[in-house]
Amino acid sequence: MKKEIKTLLDDLNQGRISRREFVRRFTVLAGSAAAIWSVLPEMNARGQISDPEDPNLIVETITYPAPHGDMMACLARPKGEEKLPAVIVIHENRGLNEHIKDVTRRMAQEGFIALAPDGNSSTGGTPDDPDAARQALYAVDREKQAENFTAAVAYLKTHPLTTGKVGCTGFCWGGAMTNQVAVRSPELDAAVPYYGSVPASEDVPKIKAALMCHYAGEDPRINAGIPEFEEAMKKTGIEYQIYIYEGAYHAFNNDTGSRYHEEAAKLAWKRTVGFFREKLK
Repeated sequence: MKKEIKTLLDDLNQGRISRREFVRRFTVLAGSAAAIWSVLPEMNARGQISDPEDPNLIVETITYPAPHGDMMACLARPKGEEKLPAVIVIHENRGLNEHIKDVTRRMAQEGFIALAPDGNSSTGGTPDDPDAARQALYAVDREKQAENFTAAVAYLKTHPLTTGKVGCTGFCWGGAMTNQVAVRSPELDAAVPYYGSVPASEDVPKIKAALMCHYAGEDPRINAGIPEFEEAMKKTGIEYQIYIYEGAYHAFNNDTGSRYHEEAAKLAWKRTVGFFREKLK
């Protein structure tokens, strides 16, 4: 598939262009509107790894108390009253969109109570327009954001349906925020940041959680921080694992984007789930 068409698919799946605009541009690139049948499965199926109507899950919108106002969140859990370990899922810089809700359902399908807070809660929730969502997210003070996401740990620790064990994972912007939650919450049991900016070295000794860090091989800006981060974890005695996926680019887990790397995403997910099952038991 042409690189330009992959970019168009990314723009469509991220909501940057309408389907009508996609068809117009695709026709120019492919030379025929009929050729659209070759990419129709990707247009319709990407980003739907989990079933939004899974009868075995309970999915709801909740709020939890945070220092700077109640946080809206998507909570997904297996049906039943069994107490389960919990995992916080932190979104990318486009907010709590359908892709992250899908990831949250997937985590629930693995046997966890999964909570995905909305970083745009203070402005009424993530808008459908991804550019507007990003702008709104960056308009909120990052320190306040970190405190609000960290409050999810205490919420889940005392939730009547959890075992009290809590992990956290996040992607891109959410990977960096996952690191901040680990720094700020000594009660966090495990953290799995995906290609997130590393915390300051002086903050690393505050981390009490076990870490599993996923990075893309083709991500020089983020990867520049790995050596110092690893050295600080070694000095502190933090339990950690680092995986670098060669040939993958930043955001390789996002199956709605052009950088999706299926092999890396599936392997990282398998490792993540196994890590949480071990550390949150």
